Amino acid sequence: MTQIGGVVYLFSILISRLLHSKTKLQKIGVFTILYLIISFLIVPFIAPKFGREKVINTAYVKPTNFMTIVLNRNYVKKELNTLLIETSKRLKNDGITIRYLDANFPFINKFPLLPHLSHNDGKKLDLSLIYQNGQGKIIDKQKSISGYGVFETPKSTEINQIDTCLSNGYFQYDYPKYLTFGKINQDIVFSELGTRKLIAALLEQHQIGKIFIEPHLKKRLQLKNSKIKYHGCKAVRHDDHIHIQLK
Repeated sequence: MTQIGGVVYLFSILISRLLHSKTKLQKIGVFTILYLIISFLIVPFIAPKFGREKVINTAYVKPTNFMTIVLNRNYVKKELNTLLIETSKRLKNDGITIRYLDANFPFINKFPLLPHLSHNDGKKLDLSLIYQNGQGKIIDKQKSISGYGVFETPKSTEINQIDTCLSNGYFQYDYPKYLTFGKINQDIVFSELGTRKLIAALLEQHQIGKIFIEPHLKKRLQLKNSKIKYHGCKAVRHDDHIHIQLK
């Protein structure tokens, strides 16, 4: 879940013994302090040796939830940071803030970032959808605490890839519905205009290799660029977030 948590845990056991920590609370305290020190003061300086750096937070590029940072799931290649910054410049006049979700761990290619299938090389990043209020104004809010699991479901007239995948035995396809950690801001709605502008700005960046979004949203937003792909039933549904990756 964090890549370094297991190693930190082993060190915390040794330190707890040296400090003669006896209660569970003391041991948890040792682990927590050690984990935070390593995550925020050591890992960021080692990660560049593996070709990765933290996603750069700006006024227009922010994490959807802080746990992404705490769990070391916010590391990308430098080119992806450049892409985000340049994209945000094109969107700030539209009042759109890029909210990012899971990226990659700081070290080692092909080290799995569960539950994702491909976030293992510094080239991948999930982005939140864009929402608006009842007056149609784009707003910097999300519909779940985690940023995942609240879907923009297909309309009756749209292709329903979700039902197709589930009926073919891919039971995991909509499992993010269990990972919301709480639904919030139920008064806001999906912004077709804002999400289309976000994707259009991303496609202007030459570093973009692929964008994954659910087929019914691709059609609804009238997206025709060949870089917009379908991710397949073996992944999870992408109508609660957008997946982007470098070439």
